Amino acid sequence: MRVKLLTTISIFTYQLSFSQSEKILNGKVLSQNIPLNKVEVINKTAQTSTRTNELGEFSIMVRPKDSLLFFSKDYFFKRLKISQENIDQNNITVNMILKPEELDEIVITKITFPQVSAADENSTIIPKPPISNPGVYTGGIVNGVDLLSIFSLFRKKDKKAKEKFKELDFKKLAEATVPLDFFRNDLKIKPEDKDLFLQFCDADPKAKILVQQKNLLYTMDFLHSKYKEFQKLNSGSKTKTD
Repeated sequence: MRVKLLTTISIFTYQLSFSQSEKILNGKVLSQNIPLNKVEVINKTAQTSTRTNELGEFSIMVRPKDSLLFFSKDYFFKRLKISQENIDQNNITVNMILKPEELDEIVITKITFPQVSAADENSTIIPKPPISNPGVYTGGIVNGVDLLSIFSLFRKKDKKAKEKFKELDFKKLAEATVPLDFFRNDLKIKPEDKDLFLQFCDADPKAKILVQQKNLLYTMDFLHSKYKEFQKLNSGSKTKTD
């Protein structure tokens, strides 16, 4: 009887401590009072994640002092440190700011028109055929520029610019999605080493898979593990130099 009582008390104490340490947090993500769907909600501390529904609502397990990240490609990154008050309230609202729309760059090249020289005294001028109905405007401009050719030239340049924009490597992905304070505070990487470090990550075959997945949590985990390798390589090269 005594053993059963002690076992019951132990289980109750364990459940009580677990419930106090980790709880479900409910919340909503908005932008200008409009609910945002499919926003990545990441508990960076617990390494778990979820997404908002069509009403902008989400639920995720948290503890006090956990760090929540809110990520959507069209909005600025948001970070929230969870307090006991947030957990007790259990109804947080996160407002995200829409990024300004970026226009594709159009490169205008130099357009050369054929030179028209002055007519020679002995040259023969062939008159143009008369217009069948001079009262009707046909839309043409006499000696005008071929606007159709210029327009098609711009479209080709615009298409090339878009195709170039679609090409994405891991370095560009990391710079576009991972917040700057992750490199500063979590990895504690020096600003002068950041570019070299991202090139080091880009050489790993796993980086190509991450570019296709575009998952912020996986990308941050990959950067964290690769930085340990980068530190060992860096310290080894410095030792050889010394």
